[in-house]
Amino acid sequence: MSKMIGIDLGTTNSCVSVMDSGVAKIIENSEGNRTTPSIIAYPKDSEEILVGQPAKRQAVTNPENTLYAIKRLIGRRFDEEAVQKDIDLVPYKIIKAKNGDAWVEVKGKKMAAPEISARVIQKMKQTAEDYLGSEVTEAVITVPAYFNDSQRQATKDAGKIAGLTVKRIINEPTAAALAYGVDKTTGDKKVAVYDLGGGTFDVSIIEMEDIDGEKHFEVLSTNGDTFLGGEDFDQ
Repeated sequence: MSKMIGIDLGTTNSCVSVMDSGVAKIIENSEGNRTTPSIIAYPKDSEEILVGQPAKRQAVTNPENTLYAIKRLIGRRFDEEAVQKDIDLVPYKIIKAKNGDAWVEVKGKKMAAPEISARVIQKMKQTAEDYLGSEVTEAVITVPAYFNDSQRQATKDAGKIAGLTVKRIINEPTAAALAYGVDKTTGDKKVAVYDLGGGTFDVSIIEMEDIDGEKHFEVLSTNGDTFLGGEDFDQ
């Protein structure tokens, strides 16, 4: 029976983990790093598609064909304010698809955001398979608490394109609370989780309740700035 993996699909970096003896093990990629840049590149004179560190290394000399921060586009409509703001910030071409979604055009090819993000997820899948020595078919993927249904479904679609059955989409602040062992404490409580990432800085209020001996998490509210992350600090 193959193991299920957990994927943090980030704006700037992504990582993959697996449960090992009850502990989450973050797996190193082929470059020996525990995080992989969420970057995909299409070299000018090649049909090869670069993902992760190789894509990042050539970004300066090939900016218009190097895709990053695609998480800001996934599940969004072209006319949304966030997408229009992104158009002014990135060197690659963001276009309006026939259905009104925000797509990207690279070297004459038009692509949906889930198709691009799937490349990063495939890299995470391969990283896990190299470590485990077996095929991986199921995953849990984290998303920001503010993601709407369209963005969550688009993330699941990206996982499917990458060859994974996405068993669950988990809110990032909930995953953070679990990682810090908050679920091991007793009693009901409310916790504030601050998340300063590559694309956003947000805060979420999470309520935890003991129901029939199991911890139940609910994000009561979330707020933040989707253009106040590491990518924006670099501008």
